[in-house]
Amino acid sequence: MPLVLPLAVFSIAALCAQQPVVITISDPLGAPVPGAQIRVVPAPDPEVKMDTDGKGQLALKLKPGGYALFGRAQGFRRLEMHFDVQDQMAPIVVKGVLQVATYSGPTVVSPASSKDDLVVLAYPYHQPAAFSTTEIKAMAHTSVIVHNPHANADETYSGVRLADLLTKLGAPLGKELRGEALALYVVAKALDGYAAVLSLAEIDPEFHSGEVIVADAMNDKPLDPHSGPLKLVVTEDKRPARCVRNLNEIDVASAR
Repeated sequence: MPLVLPLAVFSIAALCAQQPVVITISDPLGAPVPGAQIRVVPAPDPEVKMDTDGKGQLALKLKPGGYALFGRAQGFRRLEMHFDVQDQMAPIVVKGVLQVATYSGPTVVSPASSKDDLVVLAYPYHQPAAFSTTEIKAMAHTSVIVHNPHANADETYSGVRLADLLTKLGAPLGKELRGEALALYVVAKALDGYAAVLSLAEIDPEFHSGEVIVADAMNDKPLDPHSGPLKLVVTEDKRPARCVRNLNEIDVASAR
């Protein structure tokens, strides 16, 4: 008898691990769109057929957390949106609207409160976010060595892997980096308007052997005002042109 209660509690916890989610897809007038192809990142486990039924609905069970939703149907513009799954017993309803081709997409407002903040735009995987230099300094760091051809010397940078930052915002890295996600790229922007582009696959350690870090120190010292407080450092480039000084924005976009 004493073993029954712990087992019952464990069973309830197991059932609550995934929440019922109903995705509804409609057109701009509110009519349901049956047969719409849906993709959710992170993907459901186990994966199921991801098409809406005759009522424009798709029922899933998802773990609590943030998700990106992509939807497409013939005659409509591709849908991209973000939604969150809370730990609750009632079904969560996620409503998506497929727009006509003239739809211009969401307006993104940067959340930076200081010019030293690093703004990361990864919609629809996450809402816009900002990381302060203090937050970045507190994260796990890695070190890389880059040769500076101008000074003809090696420089040792310490910083946070860009992949780790993007993973915090739900970007499709690791096993999620497949299919349409392989068309994603990252634009790194500096305060003076300088920008450099990398494919998302170049940033993912599972795809590429090089390192891409957001550095806050060089040779065990904070970056000087000319380079910092943050600098994007890319290893394995023959020319260091994509090492963006005074980094203040990371934007994840799609080539599709």
